[in-house]
Amino acid sequence: MSGGTTLPPLVEPAPELSKEEVERYSRHLIIPDVGMDGQKRLKNAKVLVVGGGGLGSPALLYLAAAGVGTLGIVEFDEVDTSNLQRQIIHGVSDVGKSKAVSAKESIAEVNPYVTVNLHETHLSSENALDIFRDYDLILDGTDNFATRYLVNDAAVILGKPYVWGSIFRFEGQASVFWEDAPDGLGLNYRDLYPEPPPPGMVPSCAEGGVLGVLCASIGSIMVNEAIKLITGIGEPILGRLVVYDALELSWRQVKIRKDPSTPKITELIDYEAFCGAVSEDAQSAAAGNTITAKELKAKFDAEEDFALIDVREQHEYEIVNIPGATLIPKDRILSGEALAELPQDKPIVLHCKSGGRSAEALAALHKAGFSDAVHVGGGVLSWVREIDPSLPSY
Repeated sequence: MSGGTTLPPLVEPAPELSKEEVERYSRHLIIPDVGMDGQKRLKNAKVLVVGGGGLGSPALLYLAAAGVGTLGIVEFDEVDTSNLQRQIIHGVSDVGKSKAVSAKESIAEVNPYVTVNLHETHLSSENALDIFRDYDLILDGTDNFATRYLVNDAAVILGKPYVWGSIFRFEGQASVFWEDAPDGLGLNYRDLYPEPPPPGMVPSCAEGGVLGVLCASIGSIMVNEAIKLITGIGEPILGRLVVYDALELSWRQVKIRKDPSTPKITELIDYEAFCGAVSEDAQSAAAGNTITAKELKAKFDAEEDFALIDVREQHEYEIVNIPGATLIPKDRILSGEALAELPQDKPIVLHCKSGGRSAEALAALHKAGFSDAVHVGGGVLSWVREIDPSLPSY
């Protein structure tokens, strides 16, 4: 399915390529569509990558290798061992280091001719416009809806195109959004997703997992689109959503049309509130009904009679569990089918991985009459961190 038309190049060409650059990029230069002109445009381009994780890792490495002259990285996190399964810009010696610094060092190894700007901060409504302003193009590789809507709205306000990608388990998606695109082709992320899904409906990669190599598939698609936009070659996937299923090895394309009912974006809002990490019911249920891992340990030590219910999934329980916990996945509680399995004669303590899912389950239990139920803030991760560090984290 062919979706779009070739757009004019986004970036003017740099004045020249040095002898070293000509040799370095020779395999690009002998492609007629790219050539000297396209490579000079890449040299002159300023691309901002939001997130130095699963999608940001391959994207940054390939943008650098391709000769994009200036790369910006928005990233405030540190490298963790669990990142290394997919975030290939980082290595074992980088664990504990700033992801932004680690990425910059890897880029310098790939291509010393690239200028790297680090934005070691949490992207917010206060700083997004200032950070985005100096770049020609944004790549959004973030894993949460609040940041995606923030990136979209900031790009719309500044008239910038951006390439978006998303991954979960074995499926990836990618598209190009550009409200101010020429020839009336403009649209933005809100035309595809007018509003975020209900809290707790879509698990994050941290909850649901992601096949590491899927990041490379979608990350390389994103870089391919960036190169096309910068140089003005090919048909960008503006107005098309590309969906990749790694298990079937299938690619689908879905047409995205401008939705006339999408409200005009004129200012940045509170995106955490807009997307709500957990529902209002879960927030109110957790208020005053949350215990710490240490308080849970004290209950065990005092030999209190209570039921500890783990609301994660079976495969997570097999990775690590708190001794004495009974597994009842959250969805079975929310649907009501598991309520009969819960004891009526003793207090119930819920936990999940980090506290979000157990808060949702807690709200359901309170509604069902289990008014003294509580949950463990920080979940099994806080138990591992504070009580038994010999257990694995994930």
